[in-house]
Amino acid sequence: MRLTEPRLAPLADADLSPEQEAVLAGFRAGGRDYNIFRTFARDPAALKAFLVWGGHVLSNDNPLGARRREIAILRTGYLCKAGYEWARHVPIARHAGMSEAEIAAIKVGAADPAWDEADRALLTATDALVTDHFIDDAGWQALCTHFSEAGRLALIFTVGQYTMVSMFLNSVGVQLDDDVTLDADLDKRG
Repeated sequence: MRLTEPRLAPLADADLSPEQEAVLAGFRAGGRDYNIFRTFARDPAALKAFLVWGGHVLSNDNPLGARRREIAILRTGYLCKAGYEWARHVPIARHAGMSEAEIAAIKVGAADPAWDEADRALLTATDALVTDHFIDDAGWQALCTHFSEAGRLALIFTVGQYTMVSMFLNSVGVQLDDDVTLDADLDKRG
């Protein structure tokens, strides 16, 4: 996290327009009335569009599978120094079958011995996408060895989606919800 205060505060119930109320209703019903959505709802049309694409990337339809999807999301959030993203996705990663050792190894990246060759290829490509916005030939060939065309595309889409989410969270200063804790390695507040 970069900011100690939000630049754009999550909308309070009393401040919601009917359109904002409607777009947030599903989150409330699902027990996910989080600061990210209450902040994003400042532009309800954008939130509706975001939910379609973001829902696809986060769904069981993602060809990476839940565990590898979460490896890519956590590594992206970590590289982007998005403490909110990390805090929200660590429980999802656990639910997807990631061990505590693997979650810790996300911070090291592909060099950590916890990873098999496919995970290393995925982490290397994630790093390349976040830092250079490009997977070089060696990285692409490594992905081709382990992932289908749909899986390779899903990796690019997942990293792109969560890079954008990280930029949003960091830049508007979305603060943690009460049910999650900031990882000390991602506390970049000044």
